[in-house]
Amino acid sequence: MNENLKNYIEDNILPQYINYDKAHQRDHIETVIEESLNLAEHFGVDMDMAYAIAAYHDLGIPEGRETHHITSAKRLLADKELTKWFSDEKLKVMAEAIEDHRASSKNEPRSIYGKIVAEADRNIDTEIVLRRIIQYGISHFPDLNKEEQYARMLGHLYEKYAEGGYIKLWIPESRNAKKLAELRLIIKDDSKLRSFYNKIYDSIIA
Repeated sequence: MNENLKNYIEDNILPQYINYDKAHQRDHIETVIEESLNLAEHFGVDMDMAYAIAAYHDLGIPEGRETHHITSAKRLLADKELTKWFSDEKLKVMAEAIEDHRASSKNEPRSIYGKIVAEADRNIDTEIVLRRIIQYGISHFPDLNKEEQYARMLGHLYEKYAEGGYIKLWIPESRNAKKLAELRLIIKDDSKLRSFYNKIYDSIIA
């Protein structure tokens, strides 16, 4: 990996996530970067491109979650420093990958890079998934009480992760397929789900 690129992103891009909502802070971005690099190595594709895509993929969150995939891609293209390391053609592919990463997208990503960042962003570890949903709920709907937050979380889980939910996995080789099956079993078990919820919720508001 190009060390100058890595240093630029670590010094100028990743710190921007510090003030984002708790579900989209630097720890999440670093997790997506790590998994993106693992997948990029597996497929033998450009590691620098995969790294930068992962680093920029949520940068547009402050301008609205619904369109963040578009604004994040625009921010990548607007960063002229990246022309030191990437051609216009590569930057176009990178922007498209960011546009394609959104979990609610019904269309298959246009390149392997879009599949990589989409898959890496779907870190389907049960506790991480639940924590991010709960953090988002507390941050954006602070007037909801604990039981109402549980109902909001459950609705989102069924909409996105349960059987028939909108989440799509694009890379069978990733760890997500097995983890999604595990999460779906927990979603169906109210006792286990509430146990996870109570532990995570209480740790967040403590």
